[in-house]
Amino acid sequence: QVQLVESGGGLVQAGGSLRLSCAASGRTFSNYAMGWFRQAPGKEREFVAAISWSGGSTTYAGSVKGRFTISRDNAKNTVYLQMNSLKPEDTAVYYCAAQNTGSYYYPEWYDYWGQGTQVTVSS
Repeated sequence: QVQLVESGGGLVQAGGSLRLSCAASGRTFSNYAMGWFRQAPGKEREFVAAISWSGGSTTYAGSVKGRFTISRDNAKNTVYLQMNSLKPEDTAVYYCAAQNTGSYYYPEWYDYWGQGTQVTVSS
């Protein structure tokens, strides 16, 4: 089992920045690729970003590429999502997730999920 706890969400004005953190405990964190997803009210959960177990490979949704950066610190068992130039359409609950194998882009490939943290961007 891997337990994931997100933090860092909040209310920010458009153009602002937030840094989300996801702290992991349980099984060896560095064994897992990590992803960030988000879900807005009335919408399906969507892929935001993912990072390989080593941190050497990252991938982003087109809607956030160039604005968001995913990173990880395996010594601290933590993955981060730096969000810059935030837009009202980024408003959602953000979830981190861990996977052993499979596609980064689909939630069904992830084995463990955090409880989510709310990000609200005002215009």
